[in-house]
Amino acid sequence: MNNEGVQLVCGWGINDVDYPVHRYEKVEGKTRQKCIWVCPYYRKWCGVLIRCFDQGLHKKHPTYIGCTICDEWKYLSNFIKWVDSQPNRDWINCDLDKDFLSTSNKHYSPETAVFVPSKVNKFVLDSGKVRGAFMIGVKISPNKKNPYIARCNNPFNSKERYIGLFPTELEAHLAWQAKKHEYACLLAEQQQDPRVAKALRERYAPDKDWTNNKETT
Repeated sequence: MNNEGVQLVCGWGINDVDYPVHRYEKVEGKTRQKCIWVCPYYRKWCGVLIRCFDQGLHKKHPTYIGCTICDEWKYLSNFIKWVDSQPNRDWINCDLDKDFLSTSNKHYSPETAVFVPSKVNKFVLDSGKVRGAFMIGVKISPNKKNPYIARCNNPFNSKERYIGLFPTELEAHLAWQAKKHEYACLLAEQQQDPRVAKALRERYAPDKDWTNNKETT
């Protein structure tokens, strides 16, 4: 394909589809137009390009520095083909995640990216900035005998679930992990994508050590 003269999206991507990805209508009494629709494929694709190439975003959200995208997705048409091949049919309402299957990954590609429901993404957030210095799932209690509280967010009602009081921080943390694993397995049963379901079942399994880990998005 001859790309000479093509306006690049985010300085890199090529919109090669044969239909308008934006729809506009005139504003009554004004000469300008307003956008009333954006192609959902294009919106998701642009979101990835922005995370990889937008320097302004990198300044506000440094975690996106170093993100890359596969050459195949340089073309919007290839990205659309991949989206249409995904088992998650509700992809429009999902987050396109690069590190759900592997928390250290920063590369967007058909092998590494996956559509994850927002409810699932919120469930795996660590919230390390607000939880303090304790292990994940643990807070301090005024109870002198059992000074550690274990709590876990319930993804089905978005409320924090009280698990119990424990004499040591580690015991409270392990109680959190057990409840987290229970919820993760229940969430896994609702997933259309088997990769997401498998990752949920394995993420908080008893053989996983979360004592020093911090989850990422």
